[in-house]
Amino acid sequence: MLPFMRWRHRVTRDTLRNDFVAGLTGAIVVLPQGVAFATIAGMPPEYGLYAGMIPAIVAALFGSSWHLVSGPTTAASIVLFSSLSVFAEPGTAEYVGLALTLTVMVGVIQLVMGLARLGTLVNFISHSVVIGFTAGAALLIASNQFKHFFGIEIPRGGHFHDTILSLFSQLGDINIYVTAVGLVTLLTGIAARRFLPRLPYMIIAMVAGSLAALGLNAAFGESVTAIRTVGALPAALPPLSMPDFSLHTLRELAPAALAVTLFALTEAVSIARSLAIRAGQHIDGNQEFIGQGLSNIAGSFFSGYVASGSFNRSGLNYEAGAKTPIAAIFGGSLLMVIVLFVAPYAAYLPNAAMAGILFLVAWGLIDFHHIRNIIATSRSETAVLASTFFGTLFLELEFAIFLGVILSLVLYLNRTSRPRVISRVPDPKVPGRHFTTDPALPECPQLKIVRIDGSLFFGAVSHIRESFSLFLARQPEQKHLAIITSGINFIDVAGAELLVQEAGSRRLNGGGLYLVGAKDGVCKPLQNGGYLDEIGRDHVFASKSEAIGRIFEQLDADVCRNCTRRIFSECQALPLPATGG
Repeated sequence: MLPFMRWRHRVTRDTLRNDFVAGLTGAIVVLPQGVAFATIAGMPPEYGLYAGMIPAIVAALFGSSWHLVSGPTTAASIVLFSSLSVFAEPGTAEYVGLALTLTVMVGVIQLVMGLARLGTLVNFISHSVVIGFTAGAALLIASNQFKHFFGIEIPRGGHFHDTILSLFSQLGDINIYVTAVGLVTLLTGIAARRFLPRLPYMIIAMVAGSLAALGLNAAFGESVTAIRTVGALPAALPPLSMPDFSLHTLRELAPAALAVTLFALTEAVSIARSLAIRAGQHIDGNQEFIGQGLSNIAGSFFSGYVASGSFNRSGLNYEAGAKTPIAAIFGGSLLMVIVLFVAPYAAYLPNAAMAGILFLVAWGLIDFHHIRNIIATSRSETAVLASTFFGTLFLELEFAIFLGVILSLVLYLNRTSRPRVISRVPDPKVPGRHFTTDPALPECPQLKIVRIDGSLFFGAVSHIRESFSLFLARQPEQKHLAIITSGINFIDVAGAELLVQEAGSRRLNGGGLYLVGAKDGVCKPLQNGGYLDEIGRDHVFASKSEAIGRIFEQLDADVCRNCTRRIFSECQALPLPATGG
């Protein structure tokens, strides 16, 4: 419950200096990002800044990562907007109240999952789901900003195709002055990012867009340009807030809370792990769940909406030289100070400039490199990616996430339920006749040797039984079956009963079932359940050489005398069969 005690010894005068610089850099960067993400979420702009204050400090204290920085993120913001805009008008007091309630619900779920040690669950959300959702969310972010970028009215709450159709139906109504401000911001941001990579390109782009708006207003008048601005932000610390805990509200928001939780935790833990690998740190996934949960619970009472790990700010924190979580604590604290002085200047920030910034954010979210790799590598993963992508565009966002997760689990279960069952034969060309998988080499006419690569559990029993039946149908004289079990890591009751049934069936037909190289994960369940006695303890061998030597004694001697294949070393002692002539 006090994880910060684990890294307190790392805090020195030198680390404090590095952490302060990294925290200050992060506090400056979160200014435009916080306003941008709040706009995506449908929240008043200042709430994006509030979400980067208290939640960042709490997550740093109670998480396990040295470099993870929590706060508002694109994914959490777009899911929040999609989930809540059907219940209330974005930006209104009712909408903000729902957002705070959703935040505390997400925090409680995260905390409970962490305390229940369910940190490994996020591993079931595949990389393809994340890539597909993020690409779809990028298009949604851009489409939701069309009205601000082009100065037209687009009804809220519509799906992606509704927004596109509405844009094309109003091409003649585009405000050229508003669009000019958006283009100046967009092009300046692209240029700054490319040619001035060390400087905060978002702030540079915002300043350029604001100056462009001031120039157009001075030249043509505000009544002509109709350029709207974000408006002055309150220069104050995050005010106390109270979520709505009515049963009706909790029931309405439950599906969205679960979807946001899944994606927020995946985002945070993935970022923490990627940075931990670079820093040589071990990440405790359960502790990250607890830290994220407490940060969202605390944030909901300090006017912050759903926070998660931010890849941009966490990466910047690492690159800026952060050594301990103190850097994130400095970042949240310094942001409070900066807001007191900078917030009033948001009155000069045009909505079109914010739209231009969000176009840049959206473009950066589309991971073209990994999309190409997934398409080139796997059809099944491509199907997951495409389903999540199109689901994000045309379904409710939380259902798109669930769709991707379900498809990933289906594919995972399909793979694990069809373990490889491959034939193995000794290779006479190799010293010691090591086993190999070569269909050109002859098999013993009485003994079938196979290796199972995968877990022998209830979902795989049917596939393995069919494989055994197919082997026997092809070569019914192979009444003996030796299973190399080194590739089996786990066996359950259904798997154990399959082995018992196969052993009994082969025994009735004059053959036998043998287990070779069994691990503890296989032997212990068989022994504890009494299955080993039914299979035959003398049919379980530690090594291949021991197994072949004992099984050879069980083979039909008459068949062996007339066999010309000489598969095993033991066969060499037999006289060659007589040939006619």
